[in-house]
Amino acid sequence: MLSRIKDLYEADTPAAHRFRYGLLAFDIAATLYVVTTSFFTRTQTIEIIDMVLGTVILADFIARLAIETERRRHFLRLATWADIIAIISFLAPIAGEGLGFLRILRTLRLLHSYQLLKRLRTDLAYFRRHEEVLLAALNLMVFLFVTTGLIYALQYGRNDDIRNYADAFYFTVTTLTTTGFGDITLEGTSGRLLSVGVMIVGVTLFLRLAQVLFRPSKVRQECQSCGLMLHDADAVHCKHCGEIIRIKTEGSA
Repeated sequence: MLSRIKDLYEADTPAAHRFRYGLLAFDIAATLYVVTTSFFTRTQTIEIIDMVLGTVILADFIARLAIETERRRHFLRLATWADIIAIISFLAPIAGEGLGFLRILRTLRLLHSYQLLKRLRTDLAYFRRHEEVLLAALNLMVFLFVTTGLIYALQYGRNDDIRNYADAFYFTVTTLTTTGFGDITLEGTSGRLLSVGVMIVGVTLFLRLAQVLFRPSKVRQECQSCGLMLHDADAVHCKHCGEIIRIKTEGSA
């Protein structure tokens, strides 16, 4: 049984690939669910769905732990704690409704796993061409929604400007883009520190995404000698083997 589980998570077989794509589809669906339901009043139906999703994530966590050879190191990984946070937020609503956005960290963990990235590069030409853009956009999305959840959790009930998730989301976006209308401000020391964090970290991520979109640091061009794929945009020789490479470019004015 344990070897079967290990094969599903680590083997290079069609069944294992389908299983891991299934996990990715589940995480994407769970993320969309978190974002959608966050703008509505919690009902018993939503809480039941939370329990079901939390149970699935818990089963996945236990399975990964069972096949892990170095369990002590396993708990030192950020990805492990992202899973634990997701499980708690689904199974223990008492932890705070606003902190539910932390569940999105799970999708970041899965998409940053080496095996899944390797498979996506192999199966999807679009992902190969736009991998850097897609991952930068994912990082930005995770930061945006996690920050929105933190703002809501810390300010709802004590700040008349933050009445719902939409208000928190609006503040996050206006701060992230440095628009700063000023119609919503965060109160207290924690609110000001959170605002500073959004401005510093958020703007950095936003600029990183813009750079990837309009001036990527690397281009994909396979070296015919050694097979190295990523090269500097202005490279003439392969850094790995020194072979001349011919990167198509329109030149500069």
